Amino acid sequence: MDTSIAFTIGPLTVRWYGILIALAFALGSYLAYREVKRQKLNVDELLNMLLVIIPSAIIGARLYYVLMRWDYYSSYPQYILQTWQGGLAVHGGIIAAVLALLLYCRIRGQNFLRWVDLLSPSLALGQAIGRWGNYFNQEAYGYATDLPWAMFIDGAYRHPTFLYESVWSLLIFALLLWLIRRRHRFGGIFAVYLIGYSVGRFFIEMLRTDSLMIGPLRMAMVISVLGILLGAALFFFNRKQPLVDVSALAPEAAPALRQIRRAGSRDTEKMGPPTQAKKKAKWKKRK
Repeated sequence: MDTSIAFTIGPLTVRWYGILIALAFALGSYLAYREVKRQKLNVDELLNMLLVIIPSAIIGARLYYVLMRWDYYSSYPQYILQTWQGGLAVHGGIIAAVLALLLYCRIRGQNFLRWVDLLSPSLALGQAIGRWGNYFNQEAYGYATDLPWAMFIDGAYRHPTFLYESVWSLLIFALLLWLIRRRHRFGGIFAVYLIGYSVGRFFIEMLRTDSLMIGPLRMAMVISVLGILLGAALFFFNRKQPLVDVSALAPEAAPALRQIRRAGSRDTEKMGPPTQAKKKAKWKKRK
């Protein structure tokens, strides 16, 4: 019995992997929508972003996997588009999605760090859900073990590394959801995601039997180290930024505040005398 198939309708075969990936995107998008409403941001801007980010993530995840196994796909190019057989690399999807968001924000004049913070909990939740697609595809498992929670996969009881990563991602999601509702520096939530997910993935990858390799190194471990360094750098360079309660910002408050800070005292002079002074002047005129 093929455990990867959920059901069939005539010639159409629907697989669990696709269902779970779609569910991950749907719940992640809904979570982001709720956060956009809480932060009083533009919902249409979010929808436009998702139309760019989601296809980019899927294409990036597949492209990364294919390139890392080019020795196989160069000989069998007809299998490159067969994503229903598995072969979506999480790191490729994350990299492509973040780059797509960065490009979108630059074109639209949006605050990239604020938006990437907002979307980070959705990303972690999506990973927690999507990893179960690996179970139904019987992939992304670890070495044989006699631990009580081992799962019978591919003829042996093995480390369910997809389960480890799903649980870890769920914990990261809970932490990010808690942090984003508190005062933070823009970029801080994404930095926590980068460090938290990368630390967990680094150690989980040690147990896997199907790691993508770059020479003698496991590529996921290399990317995880880079993720930790990037998150730490983001914390360091962002440490002087003010702590912000995002839910208390008016929709147009941030750009206005930046303009006032840049102009300094000159803007204050242009704003005219204080309200109390205006009242006194008006009273004198009446007398």
